[in-house]
Amino acid sequence: MIPPESFEIRQAKMTVEDRSEFLSLIQSIARKNSTHIICFNADNMAGHRHVKAALHYAQRSFSSGKCISNSFEMEALLFAAGSRQCNLAVSFGIHEQENAVFVCSYPVNGNVWEELSHHMHFVSEAWEEITPEKEERLRSIFSITPEEIVMVGIERIVDLVLERIALLEVYR
Repeated sequence: MIPPESFEIRQAKMTVEDRSEFLSLIQSIARKNSTHIICFNADNMAGHRHVKAALHYAQRSFSSGKCISNSFEMEALLFAAGSRQCNLAVSFGIHEQENAVFVCSYPVNGNVWEELSHHMHFVSEAWEEITPEKEERLRSIFSITPEEIVMVGIERIVDLVLERIALLEVYR
């Protein structure tokens, strides 16, 4: 597992008019600060545990030389999606219009947050709650069956999502 002190996760909201332009800006800030910046679409994430697991698997994949993609950021999105398909993983990143994102800096670099604050608004809202809408979205994205929910209980949906992303490593 990546030591918790080596990454930082914050929540942010922003409006993106041009996705490619915004990603270039984020990459520029990351390069300048010798870090990776990953923005996870909060609507598709099952909270902080999901983000941490995606970072862990991406780091492990890169360290072992067995990565699917050519960038740490895309590798983290692939694991977040539990998929080898980049077109699906992209939906776990930013999109044009309004965004609510978990923003990660790995490794930690305090300067990055000041620079990012000019382009996004950091918030401290409670994003861990799995609303009925989010539950339905997660069930659809991760192909979680009603039978699985009956077996483990809806309160364990985050565990089912984490199981799906762990399986990506097995199916390589």
